[in-house]
Amino acid sequence: MDASLTAEQDEIRRTLRELLAERCGPAQSRAALATPTGHDPALWTALSGQLGLPGLAFPEAYGGAGCTTTELALACEETGRVLAPTPLLATAVLAAPLLLALGTDAQRAELLPRLAAGTLTAALAVPGTALTTALALTGANDGDWAGGGRAGGVQARAAADGGWRLYGQAGQVLDGHSAGLLLVAAHTGGFARSRTLLFLVPGDARGLVRVRQTALDATRSQARLELRDVPGELLGADDGRAVLDALAATGDTVAAVLACEAVGAADRALERTVRHVTAREQFGRPVGSFQAVKHRLADVYVQVQAARSAAYYAAWATGHGERAGGLALAQGLDALRGAAAEAIQLHGGIGFTWEHEAHLYFKRASGDELLFGPVHRLRAHAAGAARLFDSREVTV
Repeated sequence: MDASLTAEQDEIRRTLRELLAERCGPAQSRAALATPTGHDPALWTALSGQLGLPGLAFPEAYGGAGCTTTELALACEETGRVLAPTPLLATAVLAAPLLLALGTDAQRAELLPRLAAGTLTAALAVPGTALTTALALTGANDGDWAGGGRAGGVQARAAADGGWRLYGQAGQVLDGHSAGLLLVAAHTGGFARSRTLLFLVPGDARGLVRVRQTALDATRSQARLELRDVPGELLGADDGRAVLDALAATGDTVAAVLACEAVGAADRALERTVRHVTAREQFGRPVGSFQAVKHRLADVYVQVQAARSAAYYAAWATGHGERAGGLALAQGLDALRGAAAEAIQLHGGIGFTWEHEAHLYFKRASGDELLFGPVHRLRAHAAGAARLFDSREVTV
């Protein structure tokens, strides 16, 4: 692995950082969060139309740039720095890889170019709080999370016309209230042929009710979906094993991208804290000149740099047959939580007000851990997959 960034990767980061500095400041982000969509459509148009961000890792045949997960992760590191509220994660990281892996040729040709251009956004809907399980980040993905033949979750039934009808509810769907396309995971087959499949549902489908939810992290809009006899189009073939495998593979990519995003946020929180303690004076000298403050910030810096190394390796590994996303995500979330906590503490009295920007970073760390963690389960699952604590290898 070559740890240095290419000229193209550096250019992606520089251009995106300049655009976000101009269009996604704290006041602009708060204003966007107050809108019905939860993001600024003009910013999304700039990110997709000018920079082609949604299609960065799409094949060129579908209107993408043909880059790898590494370039997408680096881009998300920049959006993470400013906690940009956009549909990028839901569309390009969660939904698009599943369309590419499972969709038929006709489905890919119809949907992927629109996703790459940013004219269509998408969201992945799984029942309840099962997103981390569906992505195989904290345990085995056996498909029971989709309903398991019992009441609850989302159920799919074959219709007389050859199509499918969906029933049930899914909560905590990222950008589910505004996405033009929904990928809904549903259970079908009953006990005899139980399996989990993915279905394409237009955002304006009849019988679909979408309600935006109040979330701890307002920069990640979430919705509750209610499906009442909603028509759905099967994504790809009727193959439950392929769906579970695609979700697990997508989960590792999602974790690597989220790790880079967390690193960007942690780096920004640390940067703002250093700036504050350098300017603020106490007892006639800058707060940052006190040894205890230096030690605390030095610890955060080391943690952020270690998390960056892990995140970059995980992003590179996704294209080389290795899976390191879960551990990198755990490292990134730890770094972000530590950087945000120190930011709140070292900003003094102002840092403890909800209106201060430091709390947005702390909420991002906590919200991501609730959605994709927790950290100790991410690490435990990775250790189990590597047979790190196999009882047969333990000697007393």
